[in-house]
Amino acid sequence: MAKAFAELAFTDTVKKMQQEQGSARMYERVLEPDAPQDNRLGPRETEFIAMRDGFYQATVSETGWPYVQFRGGPRGFLKVLDDQTLAYADFRGNRQYISTGNLSGDDRIAMILVDYPNSARVKILGRANLSDDPNLIAKLHNESYKARPERAVVIKVEGFDWNCPQHLPVRLTMEELQPILAPFQQELAALREENARLKTQIGE
Repeated sequence: MAKAFAELAFTDTVKKMQQEQGSARMYERVLEPDAPQDNRLGPRETEFIAMRDGFYQATVSETGWPYVQFRGGPRGFLKVLDDQTLAYADFRGNRQYISTGNLSGDDRIAMILVDYPNSARVKILGRANLSDDPNLIAKLHNESYKARPERAVVIKVEGFDWNCPQHLPVRLTMEELQPILAPFQQELAALREENARLKTQIGE
């Protein structure tokens, strides 16, 4: 648990609940005055983010309700610009603009990035800025991905935490499943060829 993340997430009410549930002492050291902030992305976080093809993000509406949605794109579309800045090209979708509208009024954003095959996830808290800068959008957009970017979302990371992998299911995309299936597909193809050859030999 990083101090910067804990300072944002552990409100007085949360701390009271931790005290009541007996987990407060687990986090005392994280919040000590001399504990490192740990709010800068390092090589581990950068590599993890670069491998993701989607993430969940939450914004806050004017009515106080959180709005959660999945943002997807080509692998690595969420980019690390520096050790405290993330950005991604915001592709046109159903044009409801709920997240965009929310961020225009409240720049706070929460994100969860998940690596299902390896049971790993990172939670990120930050402040987002919407940008129409064509140069930045072009830098973030992968031209091979056939989707129209409408803007860039630039996020200043306020805190992050590597979340406990407990209860995280193992799931694979078709891309991740292919190396596992490949030997079986090759064996099946070979068996079909052999079967066809044997049928020819026996005159079927």
